[in-house]
Amino acid sequence: MAIERTARRRGPVVEPPAAGWRRSWAIVAGVEVLLASAAVLIDLLVPTLVLLALASASLLVRRLGPGSLGLHRPARARRLVIEVLGLSVAWTLLTLALLMPVSEHLTGQRRDVSQFSAVQGNVGLLLYLLLMSWTLAAVGEEVAYRGYLQTRIREILPEGRTGLVLAVTLSSALFGLAHTEQGLVGILLATSDAMFFSVLRYRHHTVWASVLAHGFLNSIGLVAYFVAGPFYGLW
Repeated sequence: MAIERTARRRGPVVEPPAAGWRRSWAIVAGVEVLLASAAVLIDLLVPTLVLLALASASLLVRRLGPGSLGLHRPARARRLVIEVLGLSVAWTLLTLALLMPVSEHLTGQRRDVSQFSAVQGNVGLLLYLLLMSWTLAAVGEEVAYRGYLQTRIREILPEGRTGLVLAVTLSSALFGLAHTEQGLVGILLATSDAMFFSVLRYRHHTVWASVLAHGFLNSIGLVAYFVAGPFYGLW
């Protein structure tokens, strides 16, 4: 009773200002996630560029730098490159030996990579696509999806492992849906790639790890298309 009387005399509990600011920014983050998701789902212009524009505006309003999106300089860059390259080769083999064949058999479809058929034997096109794969794809998509979108999704979800898993799952699904031109199998494989990139981001505490993995995977695929043309699962 004494505690209740004391509480009544003190009046209602006032939320600390910091908590109110966090809630306000979480609402803003929710709006950003909705806008980014809409851009991906309706395939607005080039969704990656739209997300990068949203990311730039978001950082400007918040007065934050790229580091807030996970773009931290790795402590041991050479070791990171070697490790990510090895993991990327292993992931490519796993995709060819398991993920791609299973997806093809379950869906009864093949990933549509016909847009890469012209790469076979074409050195000029190969070099152009390699340049695009390391800029717009590797850097652009990783900053947009693993950096910006994933960070904002985490801001509106509970802290801890559950929020992290949900953020990775949702951002990976949106990344997969950004690859509808490759058909259902392409969407599934892009989603699994996005999860792989996310694991590397948090394992190495920097988005640059996922940038490297993305670039390596694309490069391996393009070189394979150049040598042998479009390829599919091993069984």
